[in-house]
Parts: sequence; structure tokens; C-alpha cells
Amino acid sequence: MNDSELDAVYTRLCKTMTQLGADKSPLFLARFALLAIGQIGDPVTVERMVDDAAAGLAE
Repeated sequence: MNDSELDAVYTRLCKTMTQLGADKSPLFLARFALLAIGQIGDPVTVERMVDDAAAGLAE
């Protein structure tokens, strides 16, 4: 995926969350994550991505 495609996909993700509303965004992100995990299909990669996503967010 090139930078332009990444930007387009991220923009669609953000617009979808805006359309769903703040109350449904966490559920949407959880469902999206489960679908992405299934598509990735590699537990080691997914675990690394979870760690990377959480880095710097914990207090």
C-alpha cells in the first residue's frame, strides 16, 4: 500500500467512525480489529501490532 492509498483508507476509517458516532466507534474499532486479525492470519504479527499500537498509551 502506498502513501496515497494509506491516506485514503485512513480517511474512510475516520469518516465511518464520524458517521457512526462516538458511542459506536469503540464497537466499530473492535469489530474492525477482529476482521483485520482474521485477514492477517499470523498471531506473531498481530501480537506485535497490538504491542506497537499500545506503546506510549498506558499510564
